[in-house]
Amino acid sequence: MAFKVQVGPPQISIHQGQTVLITEQDGQINWPSDKGLYFLDTRIISSWSLYANGEPWDLLNGGAISYYGARIFQTNRAFLTEEGPIAARTLGLTLSRHVDGGVHEDIDISNHSGKAVRFNLEVALRGDFADIFEVKSNRIVRRGRIASSWNEGRQQWRLSYRNRDFSREVVVTSKPTGARTVYANGRLTFEVSLNPDETWHACLLYDLFDGDRKYPAPHECLGSGKETKLSDSLEAWRRTVLKIRTSNEEFYRSFTQGVADMAALRLPIVGTDHMTFIPAAGLPWFVALFGRDTLIVSLQTMLVYPEFARGALDVLGAHQAQERDDYRDAEPGKILHELRYGELAHFRLIPHTPYYGTADATPLYLIALHAAWRATGDASLIERHLRTAEGCLSWIDKYGDRDGDGFQEYETRSTAGYENMAWKDSGDSVMYEDGTVVKGPKALCELQGYVYDAWLRMAEIYDQIGRHDAARHLRGRAASLFRKFNEEFWNESLGIYAYTLDGDKKPVFSLASNIGHLLWSGIVPKERAGRVVARLMQADMWSGWGIRTLSALHKSFNPYNYQTGAVWPHDNAIIAAGFRRYGYAAEAAAVARSISDAASHFLTNQLPELYAGLQRTEDNFPVQYVGANVPQAWAAGTPFILLQTMLGIRPNAPKGELYVDPSLPDWLPDVTLIDLRLGRKVLDIRFWRDGADTRFQVTRGDPACVVLRPIGEGLDIEAHLGGA
Repeated sequence: MAFKVQVGPPQISIHQGQTVLITEQDGQINWPSDKGLYFLDTRIISSWSLYANGEPWDLLNGGAISYYGARIFQTNRAFLTEEGPIAARTLGLTLSRHVDGGVHEDIDISNHSGKAVRFNLEVALRGDFADIFEVKSNRIVRRGRIASSWNEGRQQWRLSYRNRDFSREVVVTSKPTGARTVYANGRLTFEVSLNPDETWHACLLYDLFDGDRKYPAPHECLGSGKETKLSDSLEAWRRTVLKIRTSNEEFYRSFTQGVADMAALRLPIVGTDHMTFIPAAGLPWFVALFGRDTLIVSLQTMLVYPEFARGALDVLGAHQAQERDDYRDAEPGKILHELRYGELAHFRLIPHTPYYGTADATPLYLIALHAAWRATGDASLIERHLRTAEGCLSWIDKYGDRDGDGFQEYETRSTAGYENMAWKDSGDSVMYEDGTVVKGPKALCELQGYVYDAWLRMAEIYDQIGRHDAARHLRGRAASLFRKFNEEFWNESLGIYAYTLDGDKKPVFSLASNIGHLLWSGIVPKERAGRVVARLMQADMWSGWGIRTLSALHKSFNPYNYQTGAVWPHDNAIIAAGFRRYGYAAEAAAVARSISDAASHFLTNQLPELYAGLQRTEDNFPVQYVGANVPQAWAAGTPFILLQTMLGIRPNAPKGELYVDPSLPDWLPDVTLIDLRLGRKVLDIRFWRDGADTRFQVTRGDPACVVLRPIGEGLDIEAHLGGA
């Protein structure tokens, strides 16, 4: 494919944990811009430039060579020295960086001029210590004091920021070959003297500090063969995760890129071994703990890397709200939305300490707990998280259902809260048929489906631990919700469910992709499922690159807008799983192909967070959404769940069984799963098309544990994503 779509402006982004470095393609950080070295939601370095006797260098090529490392090749412009002029393009400069806690920077210069040269190399640095929320909104307020100092003996430049009990600091240690470094006028200056064909090298180590806690820079140079910590961690990750083989090269690349993106978005959990992580939501703005995002990604990766779910359940459970706090939209039992560590959060100028403005993370926690148990067979998960789960159940009853009508509603109580608290959380994403914004409290349709599914899953957990009365009670409540929802949300003449009930309990029939999540949850009667599927596949919803978030016939439709017309890969994956659950394998495969085709048009087959909802034609391509996160965890996990959907895989590790119901489309004629984990068992399974049928063979592991079992319908939760 000749043309590849690049998402966002040309830049270089590398990161590890919550340290993120974003630069121009030449490695510079220009001021003013949103580029910089970010650490725990604070921009530490806001300007970085490199000069030779005051002249900038010219970029040749540069880019990230891994998620944590970058290399940039430059050459000189013509400039004057005491010994005479140096001609352009006679010096080579290589700038290498890698992140692991702090940042290690290597500068290498080679002399190809044919004569001895001597000049000053200058690195100009400045830091503004702006909070990431203020950088993103371009409304930066200086609240504290910045101080800097140079230690000649230690060759260290210290830049610190303090606002009462909040502090951030960077200490840059210079290690050049030859003469010592001089600091003056905001610049580190190196005297470079080179004979013909000689090279010069310097290391700059950026140690980062959160108060008294130090995040040291890696000491080894990039490419030295000694900087093995992150590369070893990445290799261990690759050995652990699910891998595939297939003759469809584009799908293989999309799947493999998703694995690489998930590796890049791992946030290590403090106090655990090096392979325990939670997924960050996305780069560059969302390298943080999110409730909804973390749980959806845990479900997406249940076959690929179930440890994400373990980490998510632990960390989110630890932050479960214990009391009501209206500023943070917190209520007892609620699962958080977002946790931040910057200055604004520290002084509660924003409610993200954490902020609990999400209506869906709490039922999703229950869904993820059940799915993790079924994928791993680990009964200790239930024992460890039962108290948290019962807190979630209590919140659903007492706070999720605000008025006791049996439905889940949301409305912020905070002066700084979010208007919308489901996955479509932009302020304009929930609208009446005439385009005006819906007045709350809002009872979105998918919230009812999530709670329905969560109750059924928790019923199975209660049966597992012998609490059969509690299981019967939840199943009874689920059945009542099923009936009530289908009575009040369904519109027979339109053949769709209401997007939401408004604050007056009136249904809003704006056609949005959310109704596809109802199929995923199983709250749709099987006799209505076909009408929902058909409506979502009509031209106003179906772009050819996936299902739009909002009908193109709606007054609010905008294909370039965030959640009122754009296409989100993860949304489509959930909808495809719902299609397949009700027996619509061809439609599920069509969605999968549209997303796979879109991925093939993006650089490295890397799916962005979203893209424009323009209609596909024979001679166009998916168009980027300006500001989309990439990599983004939901998008990265999309190929995983699309593949699981087409293969009909549902683990039941407590029984030692893996249920499959494969239906491969003609565009994906074969796929082999490698290192698929089912509890403690490891399997390789080959699937292939044979005429109109799909067959499979277990090539490693116990064939008896892989059982051909049709995907269920209606109230059968065994067809659910992550279930069995």
